[in-house]
Amino acid sequence: MLRRSFVAGLGALWLPSLARAEAPLADNPFGLGVASGHPRSDSVVLWTRLLAAEPTQPLTGTYAVDWVIAEDERLTRVVGHGQAAAEARWGHSVHVEVDGLKPGRPYWYRFAVNGKGSAIGRTLTAPGPDERVPLLKFAFASCQQYEQGYYAALRHMAGEELNAVLFLGDYIYEISWGRNHVRRHGTGRPTLLFEFRNRYALYKSDPDLQAAHAAHPWIVTWDDHEVANDYADDLSPNDLDPGQFLKIRAAAYQAYWEHMPLPASMQPKGPSLRLYDRYRFGDLAELFVIDDRQYRSHNACHAELTRDRMLVDCAERLDPSRTMLGAEQETWFADALKRASGRWNLLAQQTLMAEAGRLNKDGKRAFWGDGWDGYPAARQKLLDVVAASPVKDTVVMSGDVHSFWATDLKQDFAMPKSRTVATEFVGGSVTSQGFSNKRLQPLLHDNPHLRYGLGDAYGYGHLALEAKAATVSFRTVDDVRNPKSGIATPARFVVEAGSPGVNRA
Repeated sequence: MLRRSFVAGLGALWLPSLARAEAPLADNPFGLGVASGHPRSDSVVLWTRLLAAEPTQPLTGTYAVDWVIAEDERLTRVVGHGQAAAEARWGHSVHVEVDGLKPGRPYWYRFAVNGKGSAIGRTLTAPGPDERVPLLKFAFASCQQYEQGYYAALRHMAGEELNAVLFLGDYIYEISWGRNHVRRHGTGRPTLLFEFRNRYALYKSDPDLQAAHAAHPWIVTWDDHEVANDYADDLSPNDLDPGQFLKIRAAAYQAYWEHMPLPASMQPKGPSLRLYDRYRFGDLAELFVIDDRQYRSHNACHAELTRDRMLVDCAERLDPSRTMLGAEQETWFADALKRASGRWNLLAQQTLMAEAGRLNKDGKRAFWGDGWDGYPAARQKLLDVVAASPVKDTVVMSGDVHSFWATDLKQDFAMPKSRTVATEFVGGSVTSQGFSNKRLQPLLHDNPHLRYGLGDAYGYGHLALEAKAATVSFRTVDDVRNPKSGIATPARFVVEAGSPGVNRA
């Protein structure tokens, strides 16, 4: 891990040095693309990973990878360059932390090894902490099951003008499921490090995913499928031995870090990786990214043993000691919102936060045990923190549920006239199959704070943030099975500053 080196008087030509190692590289050693992330006002993280000539014969040894960053896309106005070590123990991934950059401006970067160059990527630093910012734009997305569709949504995302992409989980899927597959994983469920590495390599081979990474800095969090479906802390429905599951989680967390533009400070330590973080974008917004998987209590009433995980008359669900974030992250979040000072608070998190109880055939309300409805006391604690923040306007961006939603987050979901604390938007899924509109309608009827729902659609959300309003557009592809699909905007919403809640634009 090398930080930037300043270059004085460097001319228009950048000559990469030659490096030697023990195993042969692929003809295109940068076949997984390039990426940037973790944007601050003076720094970004640049990422790539080297590929072997033969996938069945992994690289060995250490490679010296050259990198350069410049103020123009031809890489003539160079502001920094250096070398980073691509080591076998980290899957020959490279994470370069470049600092000393100017706030709120684009930069272009490239890697090279053994005389072969990568594609040129573009990144963007955050505005200065106290800078007056009139407008911010973010895309937020999740759930990109490789087999169930093509990444046309990401191709369109690459063409957007954005400050950052917020990816909210299920970057890969460890299992094959669904119908009418357009392509295949080709292997079974990964549980070992090399298997997770291969799954990421498969997903990252997609050109549209590479294009979206190369066009914008990404800020990421995970959900369950990066490890195992519906896991909670040290258990999953298919891995009920904590000792065995934590070995799987350690492999999955390492592979995640190896394939994301994350700094060295987030390197995993066995089955632990602190991913939650805080970002500032000038005076306009602070962004809080949370992790509701790693530290959560086990599913209530042994829901991990129940196929549909629906809870009815489950007293444990209401236990105030149950947590989604864990005590340390809860304390961090409460302190961060208490000291928030932007015009808006933005919260990036994994799954639908609004209550979505369903009336079963006995007339009782049933709740999905794996989501926030399985942890209502923890949700209440979080919303109380949001309500107490000196910043009174909060937008929550969510994923996981494979459908688009716009919701009013209430102080008390049982009382429709209760105060609206924040406004939530779920940006659908990139490809992962979900509910039909017909199945969504009863949820809207039974939960008046769910203001809008859209199923049978795939894409992402787009947030345009100004001092007086937040505008959210739902962007949906015409055909998820067509890699060249067009895109549309079936719904747009406005949240007015000082008046939380969903309004159709």
